[in-house]
Order: sequence, then structure tokens, then C-alpha cells
Amino acid sequence: MSRKKDRERFLAQKRLNPDYVGFRGYDSPAQTSGPPLEKVTCSSCGRVRNVPVGVAAEHSDDYVCATCQEKLEEETKEAAN
Repeated sequence: MSRKKDRERFLAQKRLNPDYVGFRGYDSPAQTSGPPLEKVTCSSCGRVRNVPVGVAAEHSDDYVCATCQEKLEEETKEAAN
């Protein structure tokens, strides 16, 4: 691609997203927007989930993932009806 086309493409992206800084290469470090994560196994289904470090420290042995929590809530609602 020519420099002119590159510049036009960059300006178009910049108009759509003012925070766009352009391509910085494949070697640039990945930017994470969230807190650091740690692997924890769900005590209900046994799947490994990535959760924030604070939650992992508090509930390492009795962690229940969001999917299992939703299933439990649905079951309790059905049982109440």
C-alpha cells in the first residue's frame, strides 16, 4: 500500500475512534485492560476458569463459576414455583 493510502486509512480509523494510535507491530506487548487473572477450578462442574486474583485467593476451594450459579438460581426459582 502507498503512504497516501496508509495515511488515509489511519485518519479514517482515527475519526471513528479518537483514541486509535495505529498499528504498533506484532512484537509490542499486549495491553490488558482488566485485573490480573488466576486459574481456579469450579467446585460444581470441574471446569477451570480465569478469575481475578482476589477472588481466587478468597474462594480457591469453594469457587462456583457464573454458569453454575445461574443454573442453581434457575433451579431454586423452579423449586419455589
